[in-house]
Amino acid sequence: MLKGIPDLLTPDMLKILAEMGHGDTLVIGDCNFPAASIAACGGGRNLRCDGHRATEVLDAVLQLFPLDSFVDHPVTIMNKPEGQEELPTPVWNEFTNIVGKYDDRGARAVQFKDRFAFYDLARKAYAVVSTTEHAYYACIILQKGCL
Repeated sequence: MLKGIPDLLTPDMLKILAEMGHGDTLVIGDCNFPAASIAACGGGRNLRCDGHRATEVLDAVLQLFPLDSFVDHPVTIMNKPEGQEELPTPVWNEFTNIVGKYDDRGARAVQFKDRFAFYDLARKAYAVVSTTEHAYYACIILQKGCL
């Protein structure tokens, strides 16, 4: 056991977070995100975090994971496609609030990418975390910074 480590971060997740270097990216996907196939495309790892929301995973990861301060937007959220603009996405506010707890830029650190641009970025990720998040468009990419 370790003190101060969120319970939902498994030993495999801790290893991956520690291995990642400056500029590497981590995807946290919702239950609909094609995590295994996206991870396989880029040679990354797919880590399961069943029973947890993407927001819980984001909060746990950001307790240990510095966001990149050398880029304007180290956080990318999957945007809604044309025709679904009216679909409620309260999870985005949760994401932004969590980012603000750990990064002084808050919402300014966040950008949105459409689904296919998001997938292109995700294919380059060091690892992809699968969650059982049911909120719509609750997929997020974090770019690691330096301590």
